[in-house]
Parts: sequence; C-alpha cells; structure tokens
Amino acid sequence: MTKKEKVTHVLNMLDKTYGTTKEGFYHNHDWQLLTAIMLSAQSTDKQVDEALPELFGHFQTAQAVAEAPAEEIEQYIRSVGLYKNKAKNIKKCCEQIVSEYGGKVPDKLDEVLKLAGVGRKTATLFLADAYGIPGVTVDTHVFRISRRLGWAEGKNPQQVEQELMKVLPKEHWNRINFQLIYLGRAICTARKARCQDCPLQEWCEKKEVD
Repeated sequence: MTKKEKVTHVLNMLDKTYGTTKEGFYHNHDWQLLTAIMLSAQSTDKQVDEALPELFGHFQTAQAVAEAPAEEIEQYIRSVGLYKNKAKNIKKCCEQIVSEYGGKVPDKLDEVLKLAGVGRKTATLFLADAYGIPGVTVDTHVFRISRRLGWAEGKNPQQVEQELMKVLPKEHWNRINFQLIYLGRAICTARKARCQDCPLQEWCEKKEVD
C-alpha cells in the first residue's frame, strides 16, 4: 500500500470516527470568535464555553473591551487558565482591531499575526472558522500524532505544518486539528499510545511509540 493510499484510509476513518465538523465557540462577531480561541489556549472548551456568555453579554463590542481596564475583563474569564495574561492580550488585541482595522478582524494571516496574543495556531484556527480559509493548525496532539503516523518529521510545529500541507488534501486541512485532538486525548496520548484501541492502527507506522 502506498503512502498516499494509507493517508486516504486514515482520513476516511477519522471522518467516520470523529465527524467532519466541530461545534464552534459561542459568538456573534468575528472579534468574539478570535477572543474565544485566544481563551482556549491551555484551557478546556468547557471552561471557555462557561465564560463566554457573561463576557460577551457585558462587553458587546470590541471597542467596549478596548476601553475596559484589564482587571474588569479578568472578572469574566477567571474560569480559564492564565486569565490575567489573557485579559491583557484581549484588551490590547481589541484596541488594535478598533484602531487599525476599523473594528473588523483582518482576513490575512500576516495581519492576524500582528494582533496581541495571537500566535500561528490561533490565527490559523480563526481564519478557518471565520472565513473558511484552509489551513493546517498544529498543536501538541497534531504534532505528536502526525509524526507517529509517519506523515511528518519536522522538529517544530511550523515544519510539521508545511509537511502536512503537502501530505493532506486541501479539503481536509481545516478538520485535521480537531480530529487528531480527539484521538490524542482519548487514545494516542503523549504518555502512552493505546495502539490496540486505535481506529488507525492498520495504517499507522507507529514511529516514536514505545
């Protein structure tokens, strides 16, 4: 079986096992979606989902966030990890969105990356969810599992991202992240891969697996 055939089998199984779409964070505006993704770093979706209704109920525009003291923003995001630092970044980010982009989050990767607190992973996820722009988001699960599958050999997330963009069909880029996150949390964990329970075991090269 060729590598391309293995990849096709894996992607079909991921679609079958985890679906092709993921329910997104609660939001009505692009700045709210970006804020939610920023909050999700080192936090669970549940923690973020619990914070968003009150946060967005109190701050209904990006300008309102920009004008608020960071300490006020903190009060609404205490349920998420690193909330003090995130409050400062969200405030600064909204200041930039209002003053530099007319209140609308830009739709170009290099521009989104200029916003405070926004790294490549956050920017790629945002562009995919907000504007449907294809992109491969490499977090710790995607990094680990793509190497175990034999899809990538890169030493850092950006190298792995470039490798995956060559391996994966473009129509799968936007969903590989959440599919491998689900797999990584439940089965292909960092501490020990439970290969006997994995739906991908038939096509996995099991690299870097003890």
